[in-house]
Amino acid sequence: MKISRSLPRSLCFGTLLALAFSACSKQAEVPKATMAAPAANGAVAGLPIIAPAPAWALKDLNGAVVKSDQFMGKVVVIDFWATWCPPCRAEIPGYVDLVKKHGKEGLVIVGVSMDEAGPGVVKTFSDKFGVNYPMVMGDEKMLAAFGGIEALPTTFLIDRNGQIRDRKVGAEPTEEYAKKILALLK
Repeated sequence: MKISRSLPRSLCFGTLLALAFSACSKQAEVPKATMAAPAANGAVAGLPIIAPAPAWALKDLNGAVVKSDQFMGKVVVIDFWATWCPPCRAEIPGYVDLVKKHGKEGLVIVGVSMDEAGPGVVKTFSDKFGVNYPMVMGDEKMLAAFGGIEALPTTFLIDRNGQIRDRKVGAEPTEEYAKKILALLK
């Protein structure tokens, strides 16, 4: 299950104008039943527990190992993305702002790059856009641990107790996603 730049461009739909609905897609592999649904009244405080977050260990852009257990007790956003994916790129400035605003409250964002070109291209991108959170290089084992993904970006929101509380496929406006994060930071 490779997510690569070689995906047919027809599978990458959406533009910045349709950010909330955009994703770089591939065949669905995760049952829809595992996706979190918003509460009927629109409230996010009652985000359901989807599953325990899997343990993982991946190398960052400098080759150092980053492990999931480093973030115990924090609210963690795991964002599967790629430099070649327009909706992924569009979300990153919002994530940078969220870390600036809420990092001291226990928010951690981890960018899991699915770029096959290697860490050099991701490091160049990260430096250019001022990414202020850990970036790691994803692999097949990580994808499998999270149940596979059907599109980029795919983002998991994990609470302080290590439970997945939200799974989002495609881009979402930062203001909307921040509501879910803030509900878990309280």
